[in-house]
This record gives sequence, structure tokens and C-alpha cells, in this order.
Amino acid sequence: MTAMTKTEAAVTLRKKPELMSVEDAKALDTARMAELFKAHLNPGQFHFMKLLGFHKIKVERAEGMYYIDQNGRKILDFFGGFGSLAFGHNHPRILAARKRFQEEKRHEIAIAFMSQYATALAHNLAACSPGGLDMVFLGSSGSEAMEAAVKLAERAAGPKRSRIVYAENSFHGKTKGVLAVTDGKLYRGEFQLTDNTVRVPFGDIEAVENAFRSDPGIGAIVLETIQGGGGIVEAAPEFWRKLRALCDRYGVLWVADEVQCGYGRTGRFYAFEHYGVVPDITALAKSLGAGKAAIGAMIARRDVYMKAYGTPKTAMIHAMATFGGIGEACITAIEGLNVLYEEGLMENAETTGAYLIERLEALREKYPRIIKEVRGRGCMVGLEFHDFSQTLPAVLRPMVAVLDEKLKGSLSGFVGALLLRDHDVLVAFTEYNRNVIRLEPPLIARREHVDAFIAALDAVLARGVAAIVKDFVKSQMG
Repeated sequence: MTAMTKTEAAVTLRKKPELMSVEDAKALDTARMAELFKAHLNPGQFHFMKLLGFHKIKVERAEGMYYIDQNGRKILDFFGGFGSLAFGHNHPRILAARKRFQEEKRHEIAIAFMSQYATALAHNLAACSPGGLDMVFLGSSGSEAMEAAVKLAERAAGPKRSRIVYAENSFHGKTKGVLAVTDGKLYRGEFQLTDNTVRVPFGDIEAVENAFRSDPGIGAIVLETIQGGGGIVEAAPEFWRKLRALCDRYGVLWVADEVQCGYGRTGRFYAFEHYGVVPDITALAKSLGAGKAAIGAMIARRDVYMKAYGTPKTAMIHAMATFGGIGEACITAIEGLNVLYEEGLMENAETTGAYLIERLEALREKYPRIIKEVRGRGCMVGLEFHDFSQTLPAVLRPMVAVLDEKLKGSLSGFVGALLLRDHDVLVAFTEYNRNVIRLEPPLIARREHVDAFIAALDAVLARGVAAIVKDFVKSQMG
């Protein structure tokens, strides 16, 4: 065989590989999807998807409160993409705005020029934000927004005050910078993280004050207003008022992570608005993209922002990245903000969320040995189950109690799997307290959706713990 010429070699290198088309992707069945997921995405994650029965679902389309699978089955979405689906799936106004943008061939990336879409979105976010929060950084995710927030706080505080306070059971993202203020061994792994951090219990104002008093190098404190991954945990209202006063007294910048709890989910645009206080810096993402775009935003007080990046010499230290402020993402967010207010979705989140909590409290009274606590606000609700031993007859509890830590998350996982399998309802879970089912339905949810969810949950819990376990085990053998 003769050697290839340079031209032949170049042609060979440019030969199109065996690529799937969009239609090929659409036609994949669950078996082939599983093969590709394990081969190219995350084989370990597939184990958990299979355990819960999620691997059997191929979502063909989604609308409003529902996913529709390959068999035409409608699945009620009380997961809500960890708070990413304020408008439900494929809200018609959002689709129409994006379609117009595409049909008119508007620009997406305009790094060299000012973008009318990025500037309009920044204006809207400032208009929605209280207390002088009016300087905006646009990125592509909650992690990126929080990275921007932490960098801004550290730079504004100055090199002599670079230490940052964060809370136990916090979750601020998986990128390497904010991992330093994310309190989870699983996510922190064995990465080498920055060591300029101080950890305190969430909601403990005395611990915060002790940290501020004892360490003059502290320049910022970073807290979720409601801890999502921690199990939907709120601090007492007075904590936030005292925190604002402490930050003012000690000159510490308060960064409020509203990536999950913000954007109207609790009945206010920001969750911190319930307490009559305003942070120095905050961050949004999730539903900011209206379920159709990946976008996040940091919003800060102008004086804080200008201190960090306010001169031509410092302006580019943390300017928007390539996809920050991309056109279609911005117009999606612009339309979403208008829909949020014009369709009264914050008010609906407050009233429907209160109804959800009321119905869950009734179930807690009905099943006191299974449900430990209901907590949350608006459409951000946690349903915590007792440890496994506490659901059993008293005579068995001491023997099983030694296994409670290993069994954490089992009952919530069993219930979640059976809700999907038998009642077409999807729920979520939490990172740190695995006994908690996380409920973050779209803000378009109505009482009838709550009633359908409660009926399904009631039917599962009515089986009793022994039958729930038996049914789940049986499902794994099928």
C-alpha cells in the first residue's frame, strides 16, 4: 500500500465522523440513551437514576406543570428543576419572544459593542431590586453569579479584609471558587480550596458576631437566605435584621445567595425582602432564564461595585465573559420578568404555597410517625421524614437506630420513586439532609395541582413503611 499524499491525509482528517443528527437524538429510545449516558456522561449518576426508576422515562415534550413521556404519560412536576421553572414548561409568551428574536436574526454575541438586550435586562433587574442594588453582572449560571459576587465582595473589602464567613450546610455552587464557601464533603472532594474562610452555624447570630469581633480580617459574609441543599432551612426573622446591623457596625459586606430562593419563589422577588433588610450584593439564576435559557446575575450596590471595579484601570478585572449577556438569553429573561409581574406569579406562589404547606401539615398530623416536619415558604417547601427507626414499632427502634445514618434518605427515596411509578408525580431531594423531599413546583401551580400531589402522597404513605419498602424492593427486581 502506498503512503497517503498530504492532500489525501488532510481529506482523511477532515472526514466527518459518525455524528447523530437532531432527528437521530429525538428518536433515541431509553435503552440507547442509557448506553450513551453511561458511556459519555456519568455512569455513577446513572446508578441513582436507575434506583429511583428515572431511567425508564424519556421526556418527549413538556408543557405547563407537566412532562409528557414516550408513552404519552403526563408527569406532574413538583421538582421544578431546583427552582428553575417559575413559569412551568414552555410558557407561550416566552416561546413567542424567543421565536421573534430568531426570526428577526437578532445578534447573540456583541462583545465589541453595547448590547441593547443586556443593558435593558440590567435596568429591569435594578428596577426589581430594593435598597440601591443596581449594578449588574450577567453570566450563564448560579455558580458564575456567585463567583462574581464573592470576587466583588473580596475586592471591595480590600486585601487586608479578605476572609469570608459562610454557613454550615451551605450550597453556593460547584465551581472551584465558591466551593470554598460550600459546606459539603461530597462536593468539596479533595480539591485544594482557598483557606480564607470561616464557618459558622446557619442562623446563629452570636456565632457571627463572635467571628466578626475576633477576626478583623473578615470582610464579607455569604449566606443563602433559605438553605435549599440544607433541607429548606430558614433562619429566624430577627437573625437577618441583626445581621444587617452587625455588618454595618463591623464594615462587613453581606452577600445574599438568592439563586434558588429568589425570583418570586417565596412570594417576594427576593426572600430577604420578607425581613425588611437589604444585602450589599445578591445573586439570581435558575428561573431568571424562564426555563429556556442559561443565565445568572449578580446585583450589587453601586458604591460597592465602584470600589472594586469603578475605574478604567480596574473595569476589566471581572467584566462579562463571552456568553455573559448573550442576546436570546437576555430577551428571555426580560420577557420573563414582565410575565412574572403581569401574571401575578409572586402572589400565586404565596397563596398556593401556603395551601401546599397547609395540606402537608394535615398529612403530618395523619402520619406523625412518618413525617417529622413541614417547613418552607411560598413554593419552596421541605417535607422531612423521621429517621427510619422512628417509623417502626417501639420494640424495634433500638435495634434499627444504629443503622439510621446509613439509611438516611432511604424512605424519602422510596416515596419519591413510588410517587413517580404509581402516581405520575416528580419530586426532588436535598443534598445534606437526605430525609427531606424538596418541593419547588412552578409558580403557575394551582390548588388542583396541589390536591393531585397531596392525594398521591397520601396514597403512598397510607401503605405504611413496611409496604413502602416492600413495593420499592419489588420495583428493583422488575
